[in-house]
This record gives sequence, structure tokens and C-alpha cells, in this order.
Amino acid sequence: MSRKDSKGMFAAVLGQLGTEEAETVAAVRSTSPHLMKVAAGVRQMQERSELAERLLKDGEQIIELDPDDVLPSTIHDRFEGAYDAAAIAEIVESMRERGQIVPGLVRPAPGRPGSFQIVYGRRRLAAAQRLGIKFKATVRELTDEQAVVFQGEENSARQDLSYIEKCSFALAQQNAGYKRETICASLATGKSHVSEMIKVASSIDREVVQLIGAAPAIGRGRWEDFARRYVIKGNASKAKDFIKKGKFLEASSDDRFNLLFSALPEDGVSLETGKSVEEKPKQNTWAPEDKSVSVRLKDNGKTATLAVGSTDGLRFASFITEQLDDLYQAFRLSEPKQTGD
Repeated sequence: MSRKDSKGMFAAVLGQLGTEEAETVAAVRSTSPHLMKVAAGVRQMQERSELAERLLKDGEQIIELDPDDVLPSTIHDRFEGAYDAAAIAEIVESMRERGQIVPGLVRPAPGRPGSFQIVYGRRRLAAAQRLGIKFKATVRELTDEQAVVFQGEENSARQDLSYIEKCSFALAQQNAGYKRETICASLATGKSHVSEMIKVASSIDREVVQLIGAAPAIGRGRWEDFARRYVIKGNASKAKDFIKKGKFLEASSDDRFNLLFSALPEDGVSLETGKSVEEKPKQNTWAPEDKSVSVRLKDNGKTATLAVGSTDGLRFASFITEQLDDLYQAFRLSEPKQTGD
């Protein structure tokens, strides 16, 4: 049977599906149940194809698709495991709280009428699938070449940002006048975290940050320490001199951070507060197996602070206070005895 004849046959069956005459429908069903099933599938494909054509004619519009119905891209640009639960955990949590804010992009699948193929937004698609929700996307008619270009541009723009890149992005948005809620949504984090990121980025001269680079292995704590050290009087000028040296420029981004961090003195007067900057206090923590008590010891080398918390924290702190005499005696007995010459 030719393709033309087959198409005509399906059209005739589709027409029979739309009639209200029970006898006609019964006749078709009794004649070829398999043909009826195929025809129903063709009708669904036609409806989806008509939807796509309407969207393309009217311009880009956001539609919602079942994630399982979106065909994968023919070009894979991420390594295996990029869509595992751990890899998309942050996106899943963000979409769980706020929904899918930024739509992906799909195109009518070549040679598959009524089907769509992902162009970009694969991690959002995977998150939607994991959450069991619809995937929001715009539809655009694209050739294979155009689809690959769009895919590459989007992935370059949405590659996972390092901590300092997020800080710089947050600061740039603030400088442009965006509201804090917008900045939080763009970074999928809370206001306090955004404030910390903006403080880090604004404490360090942009030229220094740019020369250090993304430093993907350097996390939040180290950058906060760097910012505190950078604002010590005289350290900014030391940093700007240091980054001009060949050894610094030849190193990797992570190594550039470590080299510069080590080159800056860690004590002095802070330009922000005008007060002496001391090294961060050391912290030790303890908790029993049932986690009913938590104990944190802060030690700055001169004084020590013991903080007791959790469910039974107050009662345990009171118990310790009542036992101080015995504890002190035990402490003294635990010390090695002094012997004469």
C-alpha cells in the first residue's frame, strides 16, 4: 500500500471516529480493531501537530508537556551522571519550592509529527520528571544546525557557577537595581545567603576577582576568609602587586586563589570596621548518639566559650554547672604530677 493510500485510509477512519452514528463506529470496530487503535493514535498526533503549528504561527508561547513525551537531543553535551538525583538536587529543590521559573526550549521533532524534541533545559526536564510535574517550554521551528547552536549557547550560559561567580552575579544584579527577591530567585537561595555573597563580592576589587578566576574548587568559607583578609589595611595593594607576577598568572584558577590567600597577612586593622582583625576562633563540637545535646567550644587562643544546645541542652548545662567543683578537681588530678630535680 502506498503512503498516499495509507494516509487516505487513516483519514477515512478518523472521519468515522468523529461521526455520531453508532452503527458506523461499530462496523469499523468489528472490521479492524487494530486499525481503530492506530487511527486513534494518528488523531492524537494530528492534534498535537496542529497545536505546534498554531504556536509557531502565533509566535513563541509557553506550553506544558509531559516530561516522558519529550524526545532527547541527538547531541549529548554532558557526561554520564549529569542527570542523576545528586546532580540535579538543587534544581529539584528550587522547582519544588518555586516551580519552573525559566522555560526550556523544544522543537517539533524531525520526522515525528506531533512530537517534540528538547533543545535546552534538559536538567529542568529531568527535575520535572523527578517531581512528577509538567515541563514548561517554548516551541520553535529549528533546523538541526540551529538546534545545536541554541543548545550550546544555553549550556554555556547555564553551566554551574562557582561560588565567586554567584557572588559576582548577585552583586551585578544589585548594582543594576534589581530587587532582592529577584536576585534570590535567580540564584535559588535565601536573602541571608545573597547578602553574604554580595558582601564577599563587594569586599574584593573586581580586577582581583577576575584575575583569580572562577576557582571552582574554592567554596563559601574560604572566600569569606579571603574577603576578611582582603579588607585589612594594605592588603588590597599587596594583592594588586602580587597578581602581576608570572608565577601567579601561570597557575590554575584554584591555585591562584591559594597563592594570593597565602600572600596576604591575616592580621591588622580592617578597613570596614576600623578594628583589629584576629584569626577566626577554632571550634570543636560534641554530641551524644541520640543528638539530645550539642556542645560547641570556641577557642580564640585567649578565651574559650562553651555553648550547649539542642533538646536537653539547658538541663545538661545546669547539670554541668552543679558539677563544676567535682569537674575541676578531676581536671587537676588528670594533670601530670610535677617532680623535683
